[in-house]
This record gives sequence, structure tokens and C-alpha cells, in this order.
Amino acid sequence: MGALLDVILPVFMVMGAGYLARWRNLFSDTFADGLMVFAQRFAIPAMLFLAMSELNLAQGFDPGLLASFYIGVAAAFMLGAIGARLIFGRTPEDSVSIGFASFFSNSVLLGLAIMQRAYGPGALAPNYALIAIHAPLLYVVGIIAMETVKSRGAGVSPRILLDVTKSIMTNGIVIGIGLGIVANLTGFRTPETVDAALQMLARAALPAALFGLGAVLYRYRPEGDIRVIMMVGFISLIVHPAVTWVLATQVFDLTVGQLRTAIVTAAMAPGVNAYLFANMYGAAPRVAASSVLICTALSLVTAWAWLSILP
Repeated sequence: MGALLDVILPVFMVMGAGYLARWRNLFSDTFADGLMVFAQRFAIPAMLFLAMSELNLAQGFDPGLLASFYIGVAAAFMLGAIGARLIFGRTPEDSVSIGFASFFSNSVLLGLAIMQRAYGPGALAPNYALIAIHAPLLYVVGIIAMETVKSRGAGVSPRILLDVTKSIMTNGIVIGIGLGIVANLTGFRTPETVDAALQMLARAALPAALFGLGAVLYRYRPEGDIRVIMMVGFISLIVHPAVTWVLATQVFDLTVGQLRTAIVTAAMAPGVNAYLFANMYGAAPRVAASSVLICTALSLVTAWAWLSILP
């Protein structure tokens, strides 16, 4: 119970404050979107740039850590997509979208915030390694799968691949990570005044993002499809971290710090990107939106459970 009160509850209280502010019309959708733009295009990239520039790359990008987490990701996607198709009879396009919601953990806004609260800033190095390839890899997988089922197996056109590459390379988080890795490899150090400004932005990143996320979630009202949403929640909050746990402890023998990162990140609810992906294709957007909201609320309990059994 102490972990719930001291670690998880403050994170969800900041999100809840954003949700409450939007619910009581103290905060408009325009302001919420603006806050998320600030967090995701400026503050979080600054935070990730600083982290990646100082990260021990050889230690951070551990093959066992990456395999434990991303094999779990692959399992979550297949279970979500196959379950949606065979159990609930959804279309192939809807099934891919539901699979995407099942495997796209909220690794930055929730994962970093809870890890930092639980274990301190010094424990985040493995998180940054996972985050560095998380969104680009999962978007590429999701888009290739969606375009393949849309074309009924004809494959992905070069134009789609070009558009995907352009979208990824112009993403603020990807740019921040990329510049940080370049600075790390070249030994470049930002001038003291620039570093101080980046530190200020970085300190604002998670609080602003959590408050904005709460306000944004207000618009994603739960609407029907409850059985599908519960399947997404079970896969993302229970199955993904369970698969990761087995691989991390029985196959790859991760360190305690790596195990914590892999499990906590795998146990996070679907991120808003799950809805953005579904809305982009018009495939199960209601399921994705409701899954983000309901699973985020459920993760208050499931995250506490996973934290309670971690060493």
C-alpha cells in the first residue's frame, strides 16, 4: 500500500487534476492540446536529449533488455489482433488497430513518471534505451501490418514507406533522442547557458505532460465494445508484463534495474498514440480511445501490483 500512496498516486493525481480541470471547463481542449504540444515537441525532447547525451550506450542498449521487452510487444500485438479477429469477428483493419492498442505502452508519460517516482532519476537509463526505438519501431510495424491487410497482401507501397519515414524523422521525441545519441558519440557538450535552459525544459516535461494527458483523456469517453476493451486491458496490463517477466528472469537474467524498467514499461496502459493510429486509418477508433482511458484508470491498480512484486 505504501508504494501505491507514495509512488503511483501522485502521478495519477496530476493526471486527475488535468481531467478535473477539463471536466469543469477550467481548461479548454485548445489549452490541453497546446500543453501536450509543448510537452511532446519541446520539453520531453529536451529531457531525452540530455538523458541520451549522458547515457552509457553500451550498457543501456542491452540485448537481453530489448529482447525481453520487445518479444513481449510482439506477443501483445499478435494476441490483440488475432483475438479481435477470431473471438470478436472484427475486420482485418480493426484487428490491426486493436493489436496496436494492445502493444503500444505509454512508455514516456506514464512509464518514466512512475519509474522516477519509484526508483529515482538514476534508475532511468534502461528506460531511455527502450524509449529510443519504441515509437519508431511500433509505428513501422503497425503501418506495415495495416497497409498489408488493406491491400489484401499486395504489400506496402514506396510512397507509404516514404511518408512513414518522414513522419518518424520529424517527430520531436525522435529528434531529441537522435541528437542526444550524436552528442554522446561525438563527446559534444552543450554550453552551460544552453544546458541550463534545457534543464529547465526537462524539469517541466513530465508534470506538464501528465496534466495535459489528463485533460486530453476527458474527450475519450467510454462507448460500447466493453469486451474488446477488456481484452486490450488484459493483454497490455497483464500479459505483456508477464511475458516480459518470464523472459527477463528465465531466459536473459537481467539485472534488478533492467528488470524493473522492462516490467514497469510493459505494464503501462496504451498511450494516446493508439488512438491517433486508429483515427488515422478510421479503424476501431472508439475501441482505441476507450482503451486508452479505461486502461489508464485500471493501471492505477495493476501498476501497484507489479511494483509490489518487483525486487
